[in-house]
Amino acid sequence: MAIPSVNPDLVPSGSGEGAIASFVAAWLRDAGLEASVVEPVPGRPSVVGVLRGRGGGRSLMLNAHMDTVGAGGMTSAFSPSVRDGRVYGRGAYDMKASLAAIMITAREARSRGLKGDLIITGVADEEVASLGTSAVLQQFRADFGIVTEPTELQLCIAHKGFVWLEVETAGVAAHGSRSDLGVDAIAHMGRILTGVLDLNTRLHSGTRHVLLGTGSIHASLIEGGQEMSTYPARCVAKLERRTVPGENGASSLREIEELIGSEHATARVTLERPPSEVAPDHGISLAVAEAAQNPVIIGAAYWMDMALLNGAGIPCVAFGPEGAGEHADVEWVDVASVEKCVEVYLRGAELLCK
Repeated sequence: MAIPSVNPDLVPSGSGEGAIASFVAAWLRDAGLEASVVEPVPGRPSVVGVLRGRGGGRSLMLNAHMDTVGAGGMTSAFSPSVRDGRVYGRGAYDMKASLAAIMITAREARSRGLKGDLIITGVADEEVASLGTSAVLQQFRADFGIVTEPTELQLCIAHKGFVWLEVETAGVAAHGSRSDLGVDAIAHMGRILTGVLDLNTRLHSGTRHVLLGTGSIHASLIEGGQEMSTYPARCVAKLERRTVPGENGASSLREIEELIGSEHATARVTLERPPSEVAPDHGISLAVAEAAQNPVIIGAAYWMDMALLNGAGIPCVAFGPEGAGEHADVEWVDVASVEKCVEVYLRGAELLCK
């Protein structure tokens, strides 16, 4: 936390991951790992450390992101403090404590005689576009993965995805006095937004995923018009559709197109991140459950890099420490839970890398 790594795509003055990547790479090398830097975009590096096994075993990838959101209203954001068994500061919970935990896991694993490789990935840009994990997965593979996002020491085997959509209504620009000529694009968008509210209600009353519940949709941003005395020729609404397994960008777009109906409007998908799910009886789920001594199994409403690992054919779950305040003005992580995570990751590696 004392090394700022604010994502510059969130805060233009953000430092990025350069300084923390240099620290992590040097630390991993000192701990006896092969460390390399993956930097598809200058100034946005990720670090991969590999602890080679004795041979003949399966490999495990541990993933934590190095970037954080901005300091916001936090005081002394990058001067961490320890009080009552908690570490306070920006990134303490989300998720530099997890980054520290997987680094320590790698160091301690040297004495465990693993057959398979243990791969440590400290990645950039998770808070925006997951550039780091995407780039790492182009160069490194593993048989199993654990994303170490904070889960309150619970085993997360599923999380929601999201789809960003843009809807544009077309009007006809004209002087405000010429109602015979003007067509109001903003007013036409109003009917669509009412439909979005109705669609959200239908989604919440639909079929529920056992861990994730239902999908949802909301309007996030809207823009249109140019001045008070002119009929607006264009209005754009930006929508976010949260998805569960079985839903995707194509199905979300169809919902909006059906909602538009005869309105003078078009819709398109601008970004999609899929939901993710691993069976509770999959080998990775069983191993982490055993290592953590039968934790509660959960699904997460938010998206994480777990979906990228699963999408790349690396069966992956999430398990991480306890705390609070991600993206808030007071953020903390429980130290004892971080120590517990190290124990779980080590035991998980012993069960999987054999």
